[in-house]
Amino acid sequence: MSDAAFPLAGVLGSPIGHSRSPRLHRHWLKTYGIKGDYVALPVGEDDLETVLRTLPKMGFVGCNVTIPHKVAVLGIADHISDRATLLGAANTLIFRADGGIHADNTDGTGFLANIRQQAPGWSAGDGPCAVLGAGGAARAVIGALIEAGATEILLSNRTRPKAEGLKQDFGSKIKVIDWVQAGNAVEEAQTVVNCTSLGMEGCPELRVPLDGLAPGKLVTDLVYQPLETRLLREARAAGCTTVDGLGMLLHQAVPGFERWFGLKPEVDDAARAAALGQ
Repeated sequence: MSDAAFPLAGVLGSPIGHSRSPRLHRHWLKTYGIKGDYVALPVGEDDLETVLRTLPKMGFVGCNVTIPHKVAVLGIADHISDRATLLGAANTLIFRADGGIHADNTDGTGFLANIRQQAPGWSAGDGPCAVLGAGGAARAVIGALIEAGATEILLSNRTRPKAEGLKQDFGSKIKVIDWVQAGNAVEEAQTVVNCTSLGMEGCPELRVPLDGLAPGKLVTDLVYQPLETRLLREARAAGCTTVDGLGMLLHQAVPGFERWFGLKPEVDDAARAAALGQ
């Protein structure tokens, strides 16, 4: 069997053993009868460039990149998409036939696709959007919301200067709200997005006041361990439309799989179950 008949891809990070991506991509490979494999690759920061330059020689056609390498790969890649440049990070790499490494960011695409699949009637322009957190995930979400037609984004982060930095990058549609006033942003917004790790298994809970939640709002949490966080549980109880974070992981994986393996996979119940190990 030639290398071309058995393409390889994977996900680089440190740590990486917790990643659900191999389960998902292997499910798609099996479902569509594609010869290939997708593996978890534990790679430290000091070895990142050496590994990336070596993988194409081993039959790899590309890879996903996760913490802590999403920013560092931009200094290694030979070609960077406009989206990755804007967001200052990449999560998807394509190894080109000429030996070059192309870096892209599909997090924003995955975020929007997840909401549109689970809440088809949603529109970013329905009213203000509240974004909690100002890290890399928030940057991707803000870019996606603006692209989708959001006119005002209420951004709140535990350290205000980091939020102010995003306002400088994204402009006048961003209104920075002090963290102690984040509950007011939740009350005012029609769309609420948690981009922090608060509420994740092993992390502190999201302590933002949620009494402003009400029917008609859409609430989504990028955390997917647990699948239903306190934020989503209370939002559902308040009559909001809720969207869990697992779908973003699934949808952001689609463009990479299509480029590497030549087929656009479906994000369906079977894919969700595979990612969850069910």
